Amino acid sequence: MHLLRSPQEAYRKVDFDARVAGADPVQLVLVCYEQLASALGTAIHADARGDNAAKSASLTRALSALTALQMGLDHDRPVAGALAALFEGARRTVLDSVLQFDATALAALRSDVCDIADAFRANAVDAG
Repeated sequence: MHLLRSPQEAYRKVDFDARVAGADPVQLVLVCYEQLASALGTAIHADARGDNAAKSASLTRALSALTALQMGLDHDRPVAGALAALFEGARRTVLDSVLQFDATALAALRSDVCDIADAFRANAVDAG
């Protein structure tokens, strides 16, 4: 079994696994958006603390969340093209920050992700 580095990471993993196990497709998308926003936020905070290991782990989590969002796109939906372009731009922003960290760009991306998640959540409630 892979040992986690901190109690916080262990808790985050257990919480994530439990949420994913019981999620429907809409909830899975929301979990991905939440994971992306959280990972971007922790990367920014880790950089401010000078914690390169946590920053790297957070950027990796952000890329994983983006990959899940990209793979889950329903290309038959009209908004799919715009989301695909957004996710690709987000991926570039995160990858650029691996080489030269840009807290401002990541904070702007995080804000955009939160706005999109809120809109997705509202649309899911209206449709449900």
